[in-house]
Amino acid sequence: MSLTAATRAETTKLFSTSIWWILAIVLFAYIAFTAGVLGFVFALSATGGLPGEATGAPALPEDVLPATLYSTATAVGYVFPLLMGTLMVTAEFRHKTLTPTFLATPRRGRVLVAKLAVGIVLGALLGVIGVLASVGVSAAILAGFGLDTQLASSDTWAMVGRMLLAYVLWALIGIGVGALVRNQVGAIVGVLVFTQFLEPIGRTAAAFVDGLSDATRFLPGAASDALVGSSVFTIAATGSGSSDALEWWAGGLVLLGYAIVFVVLGHLVSWRRDIS
Repeated sequence: MSLTAATRAETTKLFSTSIWWILAIVLFAYIAFTAGVLGFVFALSATGGLPGEATGAPALPEDVLPATLYSTATAVGYVFPLLMGTLMVTAEFRHKTLTPTFLATPRRGRVLVAKLAVGIVLGALLGVIGVLASVGVSAAILAGFGLDTQLASSDTWAMVGRMLLAYVLWALIGIGVGALVRNQVGAIVGVLVFTQFLEPIGRTAAAFVDGLSDATRFLPGAASDALVGSSVFTIAATGSGSSDALEWWAGGLVLLGYAIVFVVLGHLVSWRRDIS
């Protein structure tokens, strides 16, 4: 089977199931709700409705407020393309559907490349959904409070492009993780523990331990925030953003590096083994 045919088959396998659109709906609702709550709190604080001490949030300058709210799509939503990419592979190991796939396409590397191609499409699709949720809700709230939405700014749209790129890279990382860790439960639990607990704890500790940020800024979540150029978590921790963050292009390269490492390790360590 050619790469084109393999990619078509992988696309059919993914989009003929319900998991992708269920996660897409949850992604939209989750980001829209988060952006709405944060937007209301930050906008109210910025306009003097409530002091920062009363809201528990830093009083952000108006010029950084739109980017901070728009970046909610990646700051809290990156786990969705990561999980979806992981499920694309581990679900096949779990249900043994890789067996007929490998019989039809004995060159397993070609199957993995086809999955990566579909992962790029899936990541971009989820990215559009996430951006629509964060930008749409945040811009509406900012406009309602009479604040500048910065939607006419080229910097805003450049950031949107970087958010879409971040979603694609996270989907590819997920495929690599799924190829490396065959067990679906183990892979999902590992992803959630690292992204929702271990890395946030490490990045929070870096604000209090001198020199720790030199290491934590190379963590995948920190690299993703650096690529996008803004994050509500970075703002919340420092009040204005982290001076230790990587340049956006360096953050993108680090995130791409994680994708390459996981995919290569998955191919070498697990992908070529027998399906059991």
